Amino acid sequence: MMQLRTLIFTSVMLPWILSSAAKDEYMEVRKPKRDIVNFPDYAMPQDTDPAASPRADELPTCLLCVCLSGSVYCEEVSPEMSAVPALPRETAYFYARFNKITRIRNGDFADLATLRRIDLSWNLISEIEDGAFSKLLNLEELTLSENRLTRLPTLPSKLVSLNANFNKLRTQGVKATAFKKLTKLGYLYLGNNELTAVPQLPESLHLVHLHNNKISTITDQTFCKGNTSYYIRPNMDEVRLDGNPIKLSEHPNSFICLQTLPIGWYN
Repeated sequence: MMQLRTLIFTSVMLPWILSSAAKDEYMEVRKPKRDIVNFPDYAMPQDTDPAASPRADELPTCLLCVCLSGSVYCEEVSPEMSAVPALPRETAYFYARFNKITRIRNGDFADLATLRRIDLSWNLISEIEDGAFSKLLNLEELTLSENRLTRLPTLPSKLVSLNANFNKLRTQGVKATAFKKLTKLGYLYLGNNELTAVPQLPESLHLVHLHNNKISTITDQTFCKGNTSYYIRPNMDEVRLDGNPIKLSEHPNSFICLQTLPIGWYN
């Protein structure tokens, strides 16, 4: 009886098992083979050679900087900017702060008669050729603070504001008459330098900052006219001399023409 059951089970199940195995093999044959494609990793740079990257002077100015309605903004440029780029002729306002410009040449602003404002603060400028700004007849504001200047170039006649704070300016690098003929100059910032004397100041000045220099003496004619007690400087509103090795109490007649005494802390 047991043999009969085994025979019946074998005769029924064996064909079913063989049929199922054949079906699986047929399905495997019909499955398309998938090709493995290796795509490049675009997230990683393909060329790490620094020489292959473009330099600032190889790129168009308005691609390297932002040009907008007569204003050019080249602030903290990458790749590093070490020279003034070629500017559009209609440029009126130029901002190039936080770069690594080391020198200003005579030709950097040539033929840019429309320039009214230049800001070159926070660079590494140690030299400005004498004629770099002299032909900019409409220039009103010039900012050169936070650089390495030891001397000033010839300045344009219509300048209203000059900021040269935080440089290394020395008296021999600033002509005594550098500002005297600037009849529109109203704001002069020469703080945190190495000046030992006060240059001649134009009558137009509203404000002059000379703090944190090495000025040790002044005369009755530095701000006033020593030969008359009737002279008044009506425009001068603010003078800073603090941080210099000078005692104002030793110069009582040096400020009698001013409407206010110098501001700041003094010994």
